[in-house]
Amino acid sequence: MLKIRLKRLGRKKQPIYRIIVIDSRKPRDSRAIEEIGFYNPITKTYEINLEKAKKRINQGAQTTKKVQQIIEKLKN
Repeated sequence: MLKIRLKRLGRKKQPIYRIIVIDSRKPRDSRAIEEIGFYNPITKTYEINLEKAKKRINQGAQTTKKVQQIIEKLKN
């Protein structure tokens, strides 16, 4: 099963996340199938390729709560 979730990068207490498509059985920071965006919680900036996200969701990928919130903000 595919998941669209966050992959943590950055230094200690300065996280930056990439929004990735990955197999749900893999660890959080393992190799992704596809990177479709990023999220910076410190500056509250985010970017996601909605076309790629919609394509993966139509193929059956599930999103996490945080990724779903980011997608909803970009749609508005």
